[in-house]
Amino acid sequence: MAAAAAIALAATLLVACGGARSGTEGTIALLLPEAKTARYETFDRPFFEERVAELGDFSVLYSNADQDAAKQQQQAESALAAGAGVLVLDPVDAKAAVSIVEEATAQNVPVVSYDRLIAGGDLAYYVSFDNEKVGVLQATALVDALDRRGEAGGGILMVNGSPTDSNAALFRDGAATILDDSGLRVLAEYDTPDWSPDKAQEWVAGQIAQYGDEIAGVYAANDGTAGGAISALRAAAADPLPVVTGQDAELSALQRIVTGDQYMTVYKAIKPQAELAAEVAVTLLRGGAVTAPMEIDGVPTTLLQPVAVTKENILQTVVADGFWTLDDICTPDYAEACRAAGIL
Repeated sequence: MAAAAAIALAATLLVACGGARSGTEGTIALLLPEAKTARYETFDRPFFEERVAELGDFSVLYSNADQDAAKQQQQAESALAAGAGVLVLDPVDAKAAVSIVEEATAQNVPVVSYDRLIAGGDLAYYVSFDNEKVGVLQATALVDALDRRGEAGGGILMVNGSPTDSNAALFRDGAATILDDSGLRVLAEYDTPDWSPDKAQEWVAGQIAQYGDEIAGVYAANDGTAGGAISALRAAAADPLPVVTGQDAELSALQRIVTGDQYMTVYKAIKPQAELAAEVAVTLLRGGAVTAPMEIDGVPTTLLQPVAVTKENILQTVVADGFWTLDDICTPDYAEACRAAGIL
Protein backbone atom coordinates (compact mmCIF):
# COMPACT_ATOMS: atom_id res chain seq x y z
CA MET A 1 0.00 0.00 0.00
CA ALA A 2 2.82 2.38 0.85
CA ALA A 3 4.48 1.66 -2.48
CA ALA A 4 1.23 2.27 -4.33
CA ALA A 5 0.71 5.57 -2.51
CA ALA A 6 4.23 6.69 -3.39
CA ILE A 7 3.69 5.82 -7.03
CA ALA A 8 0.36 7.65 -7.08
CA LEU A 9 2.03 10.73 -5.64
CA ALA A 10 4.95 10.54 -8.04
CA ALA A 11 2.65 10.00 -11.00
CA THR A 12 0.77 13.21 -10.25
CA LEU A 13 4.08 15.06 -10.38
CA LEU A 14 5.04 13.85 -13.86
CA VAL A 15 4.09 16.65 -16.23
CA ALA A 16 4.35 15.83 -19.92
CA CYS A 17 4.89 18.65 -22.36
CA GLY A 18 6.01 18.84 -25.96
CA GLY A 19 4.59 16.89 -28.84
CA ALA A 20 5.26 13.33 -29.92
CA ARG A 21 7.71 12.75 -32.74
CA SER A 22 6.40 11.51 -36.05
CA GLY A 23 6.42 7.75 -36.49
CA THR A 24 8.23 5.98 -33.68
CA GLU A 25 8.36 8.39 -30.78
CA GLY A 26 11.96 7.56 -29.90
CA THR A 27 14.27 5.10 -28.19
CA ILE A 28 14.83 4.48 -24.49
CA ALA A 29 17.87 2.48 -23.37
CA LEU A 30 17.40 0.22 -20.35
CA LEU A 31 20.82 -0.75 -18.94
CA LEU A 32 20.68 -3.33 -16.15
CA PRO A 33 23.71 -4.51 -14.17
CA GLU A 34 23.66 -8.30 -13.90
CA ALA A 35 21.65 -11.51 -14.11
CA LYS A 36 22.85 -13.35 -10.99
CA THR A 37 20.04 -11.64 -9.09
CA ALA A 38 16.89 -13.18 -10.55
CA ARG A 39 14.75 -10.05 -10.33
CA TYR A 40 16.27 -8.15 -13.25
CA GLU A 41 15.35 -10.53 -16.06
CA THR A 42 12.23 -11.91 -14.35
CA PHE A 43 10.61 -8.65 -13.26
CA ASP A 44 12.41 -5.33 -13.89
CA ARG A 45 12.91 -5.72 -17.63
CA PRO A 46 9.44 -7.06 -18.57
CA PHE A 47 7.58 -4.62 -16.29
CA PHE A 48 9.55 -1.70 -17.74
CA GLU A 49 9.06 -2.76 -21.34
CA GLU A 50 5.34 -3.44 -20.89
CA ARG A 51 4.73 0.00 -19.37
CA VAL A 52 6.69 1.75 -22.12
CA ALA A 53 4.62 -0.08 -24.73
CA GLU A 54 1.42 1.10 -23.02
CA LEU A 55 2.55 4.71 -23.16
CA GLY A 56 3.25 4.99 -26.88
CA ASP A 57 5.19 3.83 -29.89
CA PHE A 58 8.67 3.69 -28.37
CA SER A 59 11.61 1.40 -28.88
CA VAL A 60 13.39 -0.04 -25.82
CA LEU A 61 17.05 -0.87 -26.35
CA TYR A 62 17.93 -3.37 -23.62
CA SER A 63 21.37 -4.42 -22.35
CA ASN A 64 22.62 -6.41 -19.37
CA ALA A 65 26.21 -5.81 -18.25
CA ASP A 66 26.79 -9.17 -16.53
CA GLN A 67 28.38 -7.37 -13.57
CA ASP A 68 31.07 -5.79 -15.78
CA ALA A 69 31.42 -2.01 -15.50
CA ALA A 70 33.52 -1.74 -18.67
CA LYS A 71 30.91 -3.72 -20.59
CA GLN A 72 28.18 -1.41 -19.28
CA GLN A 73 30.19 1.60 -20.44
CA GLN A 74 30.37 0.09 -23.94
CA GLN A 75 26.65 -0.72 -23.90
CA ALA A 76 25.82 2.86 -22.94
CA GLU A 77 28.05 4.24 -25.70
CA SER A 78 26.37 1.90 -28.21
CA ALA A 79 22.94 3.02 -27.05
CA LEU A 80 23.88 6.68 -27.48
CA ALA A 81 25.31 5.96 -30.93
CA ALA A 82 22.07 4.19 -31.83
CA GLY A 83 20.10 7.32 -31.01
CA ALA A 84 18.73 6.58 -27.53
CA GLY A 85 16.99 9.70 -26.24
CA VAL A 86 16.97 8.62 -22.57
CA LEU A 87 19.15 6.22 -20.58
CA VAL A 88 17.62 4.30 -17.67
CA LEU A 89 20.73 3.06 -15.91
CA ASP A 90 21.17 0.65 -13.01
CA PRO A 91 24.94 0.89 -12.54
CA VAL A 92 27.31 -2.01 -12.01
CA ASP A 93 29.69 0.42 -10.32
CA ALA A 94 28.14 3.63 -8.99
CA LYS A 95 31.37 5.61 -9.35
CA ALA A 96 32.41 4.29 -12.75
CA ALA A 97 28.93 5.06 -14.11
CA VAL A 98 29.53 8.80 -13.63
CA SER A 99 31.40 8.79 -16.94
CA ILE A 100 28.29 7.39 -18.65
CA VAL A 101 26.21 10.22 -17.22
CA GLU A 102 28.73 12.81 -18.33
CA GLU A 103 28.87 11.42 -21.86
CA ALA A 104 25.06 11.30 -22.10
CA THR A 105 24.72 14.82 -20.71
CA ALA A 106 27.18 16.11 -23.30
CA GLN A 107 24.75 14.78 -25.93
CA ASN A 108 21.69 16.25 -24.16
CA VAL A 109 20.45 12.77 -23.25
CA PRO A 110 18.90 12.61 -19.75
CA VAL A 111 19.82 9.74 -17.42
CA VAL A 112 17.44 8.11 -14.95
CA SER A 113 19.31 6.39 -12.12
CA TYR A 114 17.41 3.16 -11.53
CA ASP A 115 17.51 1.18 -8.27
CA ARG A 116 21.09 2.22 -7.46
CA LEU A 117 22.14 5.85 -7.16
CA ILE A 118 24.95 6.83 -9.52
CA ALA A 119 27.65 8.67 -7.58
CA GLY A 120 27.60 11.90 -9.56
CA GLY A 121 26.75 13.68 -12.78
CA ASP A 122 23.68 15.61 -13.84
CA LEU A 123 20.97 13.02 -13.21
CA ALA A 124 17.40 13.64 -14.35
CA TYR A 125 15.70 11.33 -11.82
CA TYR A 126 16.34 8.58 -9.27
CA VAL A 127 13.86 5.84 -8.43
CA SER A 128 14.59 3.13 -5.91
CA PHE A 129 13.56 1.84 -2.50
CA ASP A 130 14.44 3.14 0.95
CA ASN A 131 17.59 1.06 1.04
CA GLU A 132 18.64 1.93 4.59
CA LYS A 133 15.23 0.69 5.69
CA VAL A 134 15.96 -2.61 3.94
CA GLY A 135 18.92 -3.07 6.29
CA VAL A 136 16.81 -2.01 9.26
CA LEU A 137 14.15 -4.61 8.40
CA GLN A 138 16.75 -7.34 7.97
CA ALA A 139 18.57 -6.59 11.21
CA THR A 140 15.37 -6.14 13.21
CA ALA A 141 14.10 -9.52 12.07
CA LEU A 142 17.44 -11.13 12.89
CA VAL A 143 17.57 -9.63 16.39
CA ASP A 144 13.96 -10.55 17.15
CA ALA A 145 14.40 -14.13 15.97
CA LEU A 146 17.53 -14.62 18.03
CA ASP A 147 15.81 -13.11 21.07
CA ARG A 148 13.04 -15.68 20.73
CA ARG A 149 15.64 -18.43 20.49
CA GLY A 150 17.31 -17.24 23.67
CA GLU A 151 20.46 -16.25 21.75
CA ALA A 152 20.31 -12.50 22.28
CA GLY A 153 24.06 -12.29 22.84
CA GLY A 154 25.02 -14.71 20.07
CA GLY A 155 27.57 -14.32 17.33
CA ILE A 156 26.65 -13.41 13.76
CA LEU A 157 28.29 -13.29 10.37
CA MET A 158 27.75 -10.29 8.11
CA VAL A 159 27.54 -11.26 4.44
CA ASN A 160 27.22 -7.88 2.78
CA GLY A 161 26.63 -7.05 -0.86
CA SER A 162 29.01 -6.09 -3.62
CA PRO A 163 31.51 -3.33 -2.75
CA THR A 164 30.74 -1.62 -6.08
CA ASP A 165 26.98 -1.44 -5.41
CA SER A 166 26.00 1.82 -3.75
CA ASN A 167 22.93 0.16 -2.25
CA ALA A 168 25.02 -2.45 -0.44
CA ALA A 169 26.53 0.25 1.76
CA LEU A 170 23.04 1.57 2.56
CA PHE A 171 21.82 -1.91 3.52
CA ARG A 172 24.82 -2.29 5.80
CA ASP A 173 24.38 1.17 7.32
CA GLY A 174 20.70 0.54 8.02
CA ALA A 175 21.48 -2.81 9.62
CA ALA A 176 24.15 -1.21 11.79
CA THR A 177 21.61 1.14 13.39
CA ILE A 178 19.95 -1.95 14.86
CA LEU A 179 22.86 -4.33 15.36
CA ASP A 180 25.14 -1.84 17.10
CA ASP A 181 22.75 -1.69 20.07
CA SER A 182 21.56 -5.28 19.95
CA GLY A 183 24.18 -7.02 22.07
CA LEU A 184 24.93 -9.42 19.22
CA ARG A 185 28.59 -10.07 18.42
CA VAL A 186 29.73 -9.62 14.83
CA LEU A 187 32.21 -12.46 14.42
CA ALA A 188 33.30 -11.54 10.90
CA GLU A 189 32.15 -9.43 7.97
CA TYR A 190 32.49 -9.85 4.20
CA ASP A 191 31.70 -7.70 1.17
CA THR A 192 30.63 -10.22 -1.47
CA PRO A 193 32.22 -9.50 -4.89
CA ASP A 194 29.59 -9.31 -7.64
CA TRP A 195 26.89 -10.48 -5.19
CA SER A 196 28.15 -13.98 -6.02
CA PRO A 197 26.38 -16.80 -4.11
CA ASP A 198 29.41 -19.04 -4.72
CA LYS A 199 31.77 -16.55 -3.12
CA ALA A 200 29.39 -16.08 -0.20
CA GLN A 201 29.24 -19.84 0.27
CA GLU A 202 33.02 -20.18 0.17
CA TRP A 203 33.51 -17.39 2.72
CA VAL A 204 30.86 -18.69 5.11
CA ALA A 205 32.38 -22.17 4.94
CA GLY A 206 35.68 -20.69 6.10
CA GLN A 207 33.98 -18.90 8.98
CA ILE A 208 32.21 -22.10 10.06
CA ALA A 209 35.61 -23.79 10.28
CA GLN A 210 36.79 -20.95 12.52
CA TYR A 211 33.74 -20.17 14.68
CA GLY A 212 31.57 -23.30 14.51
CA ASP A 213 28.73 -23.28 17.03
CA GLU A 214 29.36 -19.64 17.93
CA ILE A 215 27.44 -18.67 14.77
CA ALA A 216 23.85 -18.00 15.85
CA GLY A 217 22.82 -15.94 12.83
CA VAL A 218 23.85 -14.74 9.39
CA TYR A 219 23.03 -11.29 8.11
CA ALA A 220 22.87 -11.98 4.36
CA ALA A 221 22.25 -8.87 2.28
CA ASN A 222 20.21 -10.61 -0.43
CA ASP A 223 18.68 -13.97 -1.24
CA GLY A 224 21.55 -15.08 -3.45
CA THR A 225 24.13 -14.65 -0.69
CA ALA A 226 21.66 -16.18 1.75
CA GLY A 227 21.44 -19.25 -0.45
CA GLY A 228 25.23 -19.50 -0.53
CA ALA A 229 25.43 -19.16 3.25
CA ILE A 230 22.76 -21.81 3.80
CA SER A 231 24.53 -24.22 1.45
CA ALA A 232 27.69 -23.84 3.52
CA LEU A 233 25.77 -24.33 6.77
CA ARG A 234 24.03 -27.42 5.39
CA ALA A 235 27.32 -28.87 4.19
CA ALA A 236 28.71 -28.40 7.71
CA ALA A 237 25.62 -30.11 9.19
CA ALA A 238 24.80 -27.09 11.34
CA ASP A 239 22.02 -28.03 13.79
CA PRO A 240 19.99 -26.01 14.36
CA LEU A 241 20.53 -23.79 11.36
CA PRO A 242 21.43 -20.23 12.32
CA VAL A 243 18.89 -17.52 11.57
CA VAL A 244 19.54 -16.21 8.03
CA THR A 245 18.18 -13.02 6.46
CA GLY A 246 17.79 -12.13 2.78
CA GLN A 247 16.32 -9.69 0.27
CA ASP A 248 14.47 -9.65 -3.09
CA ALA A 249 11.76 -12.25 -2.36
CA GLU A 250 13.27 -14.67 -4.88
CA LEU A 251 11.22 -17.82 -5.40
CA SER A 252 13.96 -20.09 -4.07
CA ALA A 253 14.23 -17.92 -0.97
CA LEU A 254 10.50 -18.12 -0.29
CA GLN A 255 10.73 -21.89 -0.56
CA ARG A 256 13.64 -21.87 1.88
CA ILE A 257 11.52 -19.76 4.23
CA VAL A 258 8.68 -22.26 4.00
CA THR A 259 11.04 -25.12 4.89
CA GLY A 260 12.69 -23.13 7.68
CA ASP A 261 16.15 -22.90 6.12
CA GLN A 262 15.94 -19.11 5.67
CA TYR A 263 14.18 -16.93 8.21
CA MET A 264 13.17 -13.89 6.18
CA THR A 265 13.54 -11.88 2.99
CA VAL A 266 12.69 -8.32 2.01
CA TYR A 267 10.00 -7.80 -0.62
CA LYS A 268 10.36 -4.80 -2.89
CA ALA A 269 7.43 -4.10 -5.20
CA ILE A 270 9.43 -4.03 -8.42
CA LYS A 271 6.44 -3.47 -10.71
CA PRO A 272 5.67 0.07 -9.47
CA GLN A 273 9.38 0.87 -9.48
CA ALA A 274 9.86 -0.27 -13.07
CA GLU A 275 6.63 1.36 -14.22
CA LEU A 276 7.54 4.70 -12.66
CA ALA A 277 10.96 4.57 -14.34
CA ALA A 278 9.20 3.92 -17.65
CA GLU A 279 6.82 6.84 -17.11
CA VAL A 280 9.69 9.17 -16.21
CA ALA A 281 11.69 8.06 -19.25
CA VAL A 282 8.75 8.61 -21.62
CA THR A 283 8.06 12.06 -20.14
CA LEU A 284 11.71 13.04 -20.59
CA LEU A 285 11.82 11.66 -24.12
CA ARG A 286 8.79 13.78 -25.02
CA GLY A 287 10.53 16.84 -23.64
CA GLY A 288 8.49 17.01 -20.46
CA ALA A 289 9.50 18.09 -16.98
CA VAL A 290 9.59 15.71 -14.01
CA THR A 291 9.41 16.39 -10.31
CA ALA A 292 9.27 14.04 -7.35
CA PRO A 293 8.33 13.83 -3.66
CA MET A 294 11.92 14.44 -2.52
CA GLU A 295 15.46 15.15 -3.64
CA ILE A 296 18.77 13.43 -2.95
CA ASP A 297 21.83 15.53 -3.79
CA GLY A 298 19.57 17.74 -5.88
CA VAL A 299 18.16 14.84 -7.91
CA PRO A 300 14.35 14.39 -8.05
CA THR A 301 13.81 11.14 -6.18
CA THR A 302 11.11 8.60 -5.40
CA LEU A 303 11.90 5.97 -2.76
CA LEU A 304 9.41 3.15 -2.36
CA GLN A 305 8.91 1.22 0.87
CA PRO A 306 10.27 -2.32 1.35
CA VAL A 307 8.45 -4.97 3.42
CA ALA A 308 9.87 -7.75 5.58
CA VAL A 309 8.54 -11.21 4.66
CA THR A 310 8.57 -14.24 6.94
CA LYS A 311 6.61 -17.48 6.94
CA GLU A 312 3.79 -15.66 8.75
CA ASN A 313 3.01 -13.06 6.07
CA ILE A 314 3.85 -14.65 2.70
CA LEU A 315 0.16 -14.75 1.81
CA GLN A 316 -0.41 -11.08 2.72
CA THR A 317 2.61 -9.79 0.77
CA VAL A 318 4.12 -11.53 -2.25
CA VAL A 319 1.08 -13.74 -2.94
CA ALA A 320 -1.50 -10.96 -2.42
CA ASP A 321 0.46 -8.73 -4.84
CA GLY A 322 0.67 -11.46 -7.45
CA PHE A 323 4.47 -11.32 -7.29
CA TRP A 324 4.44 -15.11 -6.87
CA THR A 325 1.50 -17.50 -6.73
CA LEU A 326 0.92 -20.35 -4.31
CA ASP A 327 1.47 -22.71 -7.24
CA ASP A 328 4.86 -21.12 -7.83
CA ILE A 329 5.91 -21.52 -4.20
CA CYS A 330 4.18 -24.72 -3.19
CA THR A 331 5.34 -27.12 -5.89
CA PRO A 332 5.03 -30.83 -5.07
CA ASP A 333 8.47 -30.79 -3.39
CA TYR A 334 7.29 -28.01 -1.05
CA ALA A 335 3.60 -28.84 -0.62
CA GLU A 336 4.07 -30.56 2.73
CA ALA A 337 6.16 -27.67 4.08
CA CYS A 338 3.54 -25.20 2.81
CA ARG A 339 0.80 -27.08 4.64
CA ALA A 340 2.87 -27.14 7.80
CA ALA A 341 3.44 -23.40 7.45
CA GLY A 342 -0.31 -22.82 7.08
CA ILE A 343 -0.18 -21.32 3.61
CA LEU A 344 -1.90 -24.24 1.85
